[in-house]
Amino acid sequence: MIQADLNVVLPEILLAVFAMAALMGGVYTTKDRAAPVILWATSLAFVLLAAWIGFNGEGTQTAFGGAFIDDGFSRFAKVMILLSAAAILLLSQDFMAKHGLFRFEYPILVALAVVGMMMMVSAGDLMALYMGLELQSLSLYVVASLHRDSLKSTEAGLKYFVLGALSSGMLLYGASLVYGYAGTTLFEGILSTMAEGESISLGLLFGLVFVSAGLAFKVSAAPFHMWTPDVYEGSPTPITAFFATAPKVAAMGLFARVVHDAFGGAVADWSQIVAFLSVVSMFLGAIAAIGQRDIKRLMAYSSIAHMGFALMGLAAGTAGGVQAMLVYMAIYVTMNVGTFAFILSMEKDGQPVTDIDALQNYSKQEPGRALAMLVLMFSLAGIPPLVGFFGKFYVLQAAVDAGMAWLAIAGVIASVIGAFYYLRIVYFMYFGEEREALNGSMPMVGWALLMGSAAAMLLGVINLFGIEGAAMAAAGALVN
Repeated sequence: MIQADLNVVLPEILLAVFAMAALMGGVYTTKDRAAPVILWATSLAFVLLAAWIGFNGEGTQTAFGGAFIDDGFSRFAKVMILLSAAAILLLSQDFMAKHGLFRFEYPILVALAVVGMMMMVSAGDLMALYMGLELQSLSLYVVASLHRDSLKSTEAGLKYFVLGALSSGMLLYGASLVYGYAGTTLFEGILSTMAEGESISLGLLFGLVFVSAGLAFKVSAAPFHMWTPDVYEGSPTPITAFFATAPKVAAMGLFARVVHDAFGGAVADWSQIVAFLSVVSMFLGAIAAIGQRDIKRLMAYSSIAHMGFALMGLAAGTAGGVQAMLVYMAIYVTMNVGTFAFILSMEKDGQPVTDIDALQNYSKQEPGRALAMLVLMFSLAGIPPLVGFFGKFYVLQAAVDAGMAWLAIAGVIASVIGAFYYLRIVYFMYFGEEREALNGSMPMVGWALLMGSAAAMLLGVINLFGIEGAAMAAAGALVN
């Protein structure tokens, strides 16, 4: 029995063993020399593990009495998490080395966080959920404050830790209420408890609300977004890029897993909660970003708005809505990897620059990079025919099909408002004032990811690279 369980969780075990072996290797060798080797080895491990999960997994398997679920949904999310984490690690090497932040612990912490994320999207039990969530969070608390000589980085890590502890407390309180009224922590047991009665009990409903609030913090959905702008701004830029990609996929996957596997019998109840989070996130992200002058803070509010759109798909409460959410997250991660590759190249005299005004007339200095950034900004704004438009179209269609046309209309309005700050960046790059140029170099990996992301936004309109079909199969595995 235990052998069968271990076979199901083998990818997580292998990655955890690799992280511990890398830690021992880093400690007992010359640390500075070990860092690049560990980073490249970790990135390679992520890619190989993603390929293994993507090509070898089939059907649905459970382990440890249903506490761990390996199905099409979890595999789709894990592949996204692993590939985005690998891309960010490779992207960060040059920046970290140049600014004296390249320590061997960095890729190991990222690897441990990814183990937690993989656990999150496969959780079938409230305790398994919390274990994965805390493994991810504890690693990210340290990573956020990696730049120990920077007051902003230290502040970012402290804020993230304090507010993260608050959200964990809310989630645990909600989980205790759910356990008290359902008598079990297993998702399928909670679901069967609700199916026996005519309506969800008040205690379970309160538990659902608190669990949803805790998960909303992890996806940085408003009104639980307060940590996001400060942490994005204060953390080193590669860390910000990591926050904006893999953890978002893991948190959205966990959110979908909880509401469908544990509370699938109360769609009408949690759909209202998710729809509220969606609307508030979309409008707060769209409006608050307008006044931002720091591009990392702008991307923080952009992230909040985009999570609102992803939650719109989840609010539909259908398999089509989950499919739309998965497609949206895949497109969102791709756009963010390219955008942060560009932000990492924003330097002047060897110092990082995050002021949007520094991009004035940038197209005359670096026409290729400016064009790629233009494509990504247009795609983030949802302008057709770029792939970002189709991501928004999918979630809007899911909301309309679920009878939530009002939510789709709100999404369109928020998208129009949000287009302003994306187009402002393009305006600065092409029609800005003459000023002293940025002179940061871009390593080959960064250039490849920037151009590759921009190309994907253009060429993906043909068939979305097959993501639509894979997301449909993943959604079907979650919503039966």
